[in-house]
Amino acid sequence: MAKKRITPEQLRSQRWYKGISLSSFTHRSRSKQMGYSADEFHDKPAIAIINTWSDINQCHQHFKYRIDDVKRGVWQAGGFPVELPAMSLSEPFVKPSTMLYRNMLAMEAEELLRSHPIDGAVLMGGCDKTTPALLMAAASMNIPAIYLPAGPMLRGNYRSQFLGSGTDSWRFWDELRAGTITEEEWYEAEDGIARSPGHCMTMGTASTMTSAAEALGMTLPGAASIPAADSNHARMSASCGKRIVDMVWEDMCPKNLITVKSLENAITTVMALGGSTNAAIHLLAIGHRLGLGIGLEKFDELSRITPVLADIQPSGKFLMEDFYYSGGLRGLLNRIKELLHTDALTVNGKTLGENIEGAKVYNDEVIRCRENPMSKEGGLVVLKGNLCPDGAVIKHTAADPKFHQHTGPAVVFESHPDLLKRIDDPDLKVTPESVIVMKNAGPVGGPGMPEWGMLPIPKKLLQAGVRDIVRISDARMSGTSYGTCVLHVAPESFIGGNLALVENGDLITLDIFGRSLNMEVSEKELADRRAEWKPPKPHYLRGYGWMYSQHIQQADKGCDFDFLQSTDPIPEPELHH
Repeated sequence: MAKKRITPEQLRSQRWYKGISLSSFTHRSRSKQMGYSADEFHDKPAIAIINTWSDINQCHQHFKYRIDDVKRGVWQAGGFPVELPAMSLSEPFVKPSTMLYRNMLAMEAEELLRSHPIDGAVLMGGCDKTTPALLMAAASMNIPAIYLPAGPMLRGNYRSQFLGSGTDSWRFWDELRAGTITEEEWYEAEDGIARSPGHCMTMGTASTMTSAAEALGMTLPGAASIPAADSNHARMSASCGKRIVDMVWEDMCPKNLITVKSLENAITTVMALGGSTNAAIHLLAIGHRLGLGIGLEKFDELSRITPVLADIQPSGKFLMEDFYYSGGLRGLLNRIKELLHTDALTVNGKTLGENIEGAKVYNDEVIRCRENPMSKEGGLVVLKGNLCPDGAVIKHTAADPKFHQHTGPAVVFESHPDLLKRIDDPDLKVTPESVIVMKNAGPVGGPGMPEWGMLPIPKKLLQAGVRDIVRISDARMSGTSYGTCVLHVAPESFIGGNLALVENGDLITLDIFGRSLNMEVSEKELADRRAEWKPPKPHYLRGYGWMYSQHIQQADKGCDFDFLQSTDPIPEPELHH
């Protein structure tokens, strides 16, 4: 039976263009001023292409050219493409953290779509916070939208070794600090680690979130795995342009696609990939935008039953280029299809099950069989305890197994600057059994919850051969990072969470098997410390930073703004001047 399609009169854009009025006259004449003729925008879906390209965003460098591929697809399908540039969140360059601006991009993209004559959108992103920001915007705006992933860069090269972005950066940095490599070798690795457009080719936040977007049903099948430099990426971009036009006629909106089932599919996918801990924050934020009620506990529930099959850095050894040519995300999802809601709908009008049916894996080393997983459980564990009453997370597959159950004395740093100042002090009282604790790096305290959570190992321990140690903070860490790093401690220390009360020498117990994180301090002692605690001075007294500090939610709620959680409809804009 044919699907019901909307008529040209029902197109949102035609409210701007049709009729005899001063406003419609203005809209048509100004479009003609730009060189468009009436038959190009009359009764045709107007497609916004939200382009997050900039001259300082290396992940999106190729978007300058992919925009033409998307437009080509829109024109071929009978649509009217309109490029709308949006804030470009370049992960390595934006300080103190792109996380500070994820919600700003989400707001900007939503308002771009709402305020313009737009019927559907192609969302171009890939760099870490861009994917969740654009999906959050799409969920709130709820007009037909399709996500176009930037794709991973090509693998790095160094003296016949393959290098992984981020992961090998940390590794080489530790070796330089330990004195096992020279500065010449360090610079040589720098020259070879990032050699094409695209986001990180490890299973960092970028590849994790683009894969989650595909599992959510918001991308074309297989789109998340294609390397940016592969010509398949250009063809996929054009296909996004073609498909969004049909999505408009079919009135297929994000609320039809992002459901409890598809969110659970995305979480399961993250677990099977050994994906970034950041996914917990971003998927919670997307779900809360639609009032779907999924909490942090769902991540632990699905982690317990989902094996890690992707042997990709930092949990494994391969890179995204290997993953794609080994069968990509479709191949992996087909191997865990019994764990997925295969009836969930996707942007191409088919179910997830239909999209992965028959997908093959061509290299069992890169995408493992269920009988030979990297780990029997997913790559993310949720912890609870008196140190993190509202939760914390750890990527235990990237941690040294000897620390999965560990008790050690705390070595406390009050802030990130304090840590940088003292971590390499030869007189620092620290041993391999110590637990390094850093405070005031959360959503408000960072500010912006920067990726400081892979706390450096003290130089004196590195020189002694130590390469992992238990580390705890209310910060995040890059998905490319590794080590026994407990993250996202909630509530954060800056607002008075129990992390603020930890003192040097306190015994801290991490128990991954028991899903717990506790400091061995009595309730009375904690109460006495709390009575003496004084809140730090705020970072911002004005501007966006002030607004952010006043309205940001904690990590266990997704770090969205409290005023963006409502699902109440927003009126269409008044069109008269």
